Amino acid sequence: MGKTTFTSADEQYVLAVDLGTSGCKTALVSRSGQVLGWAFYAVETHLVGGVGAEQVPADWWWALIESAQQVLAKAGVAHERVVAVCCSTQGEGTVPVDRNGEPLMNAITWMDMRGADNLRQRVRGLVNVAGYDAFKLMRWLRLCGGAPALSGKDPAAHMLFVRDMYPDIYNRTHKFLNVLDYLNFKLTGRFVATHDSILTSWVTDNRDVDRIRYHDGLVRASGIDADKFPEIVPCTEVIGKLHPQVASVLGLSVDTAVVAGAIDNTAAAIGAGTLADGDAHLYIGTSSWIGAHVPRKKTDVSAMIAAVPCAVPSKYLMVAMQTSAGNNLSFLKERVLYNHDELLHNENLPDVYKIFDRIAARVPAGSKGLLYTPWLHGERCPVEDRALRGGLFNLSLDHTREHIIRAFLEGVALNTRWMVKPVERFLGQSVDQLTLLGGGATSDVWCQVFADVLGVTIRQLAEPMQANALGAAYIAFVGLGLIDFKTAVAQTRYRGDYQPNPANHAIYDESFGTFTELHRRLAPLYQRLNQANSIASPA
Repeated sequence: MGKTTFTSADEQYVLAVDLGTSGCKTALVSRSGQVLGWAFYAVETHLVGGVGAEQVPADWWWALIESAQQVLAKAGVAHERVVAVCCSTQGEGTVPVDRNGEPLMNAITWMDMRGADNLRQRVRGLVNVAGYDAFKLMRWLRLCGGAPALSGKDPAAHMLFVRDMYPDIYNRTHKFLNVLDYLNFKLTGRFVATHDSILTSWVTDNRDVDRIRYHDGLVRASGIDADKFPEIVPCTEVIGKLHPQVASVLGLSVDTAVVAGAIDNTAAAIGAGTLADGDAHLYIGTSSWIGAHVPRKKTDVSAMIAAVPCAVPSKYLMVAMQTSAGNNLSFLKERVLYNHDELLHNENLPDVYKIFDRIAARVPAGSKGLLYTPWLHGERCPVEDRALRGGLFNLSLDHTREHIIRAFLEGVALNTRWMVKPVERFLGQSVDQLTLLGGGATSDVWCQVFADVLGVTIRQLAEPMQANALGAAYIAFVGLGLIDFKTAVAQTRYRGDYQPNPANHAIYDESFGTFTELHRRLAPLYQRLNQANSIASPA
C-alpha cells in the first residue's frame, strides 16, 4: 500500500505502550509509521488454585518505565518531538484501587475464572437459556451486544468475586480499573475507562457506538456500587498531560499529551491495516482472536462472537476469542522441555522458538497422526467451556519430540479453523484472506501451517509484533488531529503472503474432523474431571 511521508522537520512521535499478558513492549513511532525504537520487559503471571490468574500492577508499571527509558535513550529524539503517550493493553483485567489509585490486591487477569460461581448467581433466573435468565440475556444483548462470560473471565465476575470473597477490599475500593485504565491513571492521575475497556463490565449502553454511556439498570443489576465505576471516554480522547513525576523519569515534557488508547484487540485491528468492513485479521499472542470491523452491533451467542465498541468512529469490531494460542508453546518450552528441576539446572536457553520452527519445518503435515488440543485454560469460542484442557492424542512409540512440536502448532491452527465458520456466518461473507500479527506471526512455518489448515491466504505483516504499538500510536495521532485512520492504515507494510498447499490442506481436512470429534467425546469427561477446580475460595 501507499505510504504517507513527512520531512524530518515536521516529523512527530508517539511513545506507544503495548502491555500484553507476557510483558510490556514499548515503541517510539513516527507519524509516518516508522518504529524508531523497541524494547520488551517480561511480566510474570501467578496462577492460583488451577482457575485463578493474577499479575502485580507494580510489575506492569516497572516494565513500562524500564522499556520506555530504554527506547527513548536509544532513539535520541528531542523530547519536544514526542507529542503523546498512548497505551494498548491486555483486556478484561480488574484492579481494585483506593482513592489514591493504589492497588488493594493483585490484578485479576482475563484468564481468571474464580468469579464464575459468583456471577452465575446474578445471571440466572426463573426462565433460563444457556445458563442465563432469558430476560436478563435479552437486555444485555439489546444494550451491550454481548453478555457476561459464564466462565468468569470478565471484570463482571472479577468484581463480584472481590465483593463476595474479599469484602474488606471491596469496601475500600474507590474504583475498579481495567489494565488500560490503571496505566492511564499512573500516567495522568485521572480515573477513566475507554469505550472498549469498560465493555466486559457489561454495564454500558452501546447502541450508539459514538456515545457509550452507563445504563442505570445494568449498573444496578451488576451488584457493584455505581460510584466504583470510572468515567467513560472515547479511545482517541486526550485525557490529560503526562504527570510531572512521570515526565521527569522519562525525560519528556510535562506538556506531552496522554491519549486514552485501547485494549489490545482494538489497537491490533488498526495496526494490522484492516480498516475496511469484513477485512479480517488473526492475532496470535498468548491468546488469539479473529477480528474485523463491521458497521453495526451484532451478537452470536451460540459461538460467543460479538461486535463491540472500538476506536474507529461509527464502527464496531467483531471479535472471536481463542483462550490459549502462543502460551501453548510457552508451556511446552517452560513446563516440559526446559522446566527447572532435577533434570535441568540453570542451563542457558537457546532461542527456543526459532529452533521449534526449524524442527517443525522438517516434519510432514499431520505430525504422523498426532493431534494436540490447545485448551490449556478452557475455551471461549466457538464454545465457552472453562473445563476443557489440552492433550496429545494418538501418541505412540513412532512419535518423537519433533512430531509433538509440530502438533502443537497444528493444534492451535485447527482450533482457529473451528472458529472460522461461525466468523464467516457472522460477517455474512467468506474469509479468503487473513492478516496475521502478534508474536506467533513472526514464524514463517506457523504462517504456512495456518494457510494449509485454514485453506486461505495468510498475509504476514512486516513487523508482526509491532502491530499493537502501531495501533496505539495511530490512535494517538488521530486523537491529536494529526492524521486520520484511513491515512494511517494506508502505511501498513507486509512481509509476504502464504498460499495453502492443496496436499497439506487435504490432510488437515481429515485432522479437523477428528479434532472436533475429540471435543464432542471428551467435553463431558473434562467437565467431570475439572468440576472440583471450579470451586474457588479466598487465597
